[in-house]
Amino acid sequence: MIVSDLFTLPAFVAYLALGVFYFVAFVVTYIWITPQREMALIREGNLSAAISLGGAAIGFVQPLASAMAHSVSLVDLALWGLVAWVVQLLTHLVLRLVVRDLRGRIEADVRSVALFVAIVAACVGTLNAAAMTY
Repeated sequence: MIVSDLFTLPAFVAYLALGVFYFVAFVVTYIWITPQREMALIREGNLSAAISLGGAAIGFVQPLASAMAHSVSLVDLALWGLVAWVVQLLTHLVLRLVVRDLRGRIEADVRSVALFVAIVAACVGTLNAAAMTY
């Protein structure tokens, strides 16, 4: 039984590797497109930067995990992962339009704004994940 289970190990490793690669690439892209420098702010103790970045990461990982669970191949996962990526980046761009001076508020460590941004990102990610199951 254990030997037969090991036959799926290469698929597990491939899916996990692609998932980790997408996660890291998403976080790097997100940090790159935002006007504030999240990692520098986080190093300085800015909780708002950590909250907003964490919310975006969760909002991306939820649909990525759904895609991993439901995809039929690595190509399928790669395509749905890109959809998750685009939706989450678009969510951030909309939030920048909706929340006045988002950059300044994150840099000023206004946690209520960061929490709102994180919750919206996570909610959109949850909806995106659910939509991917059809």
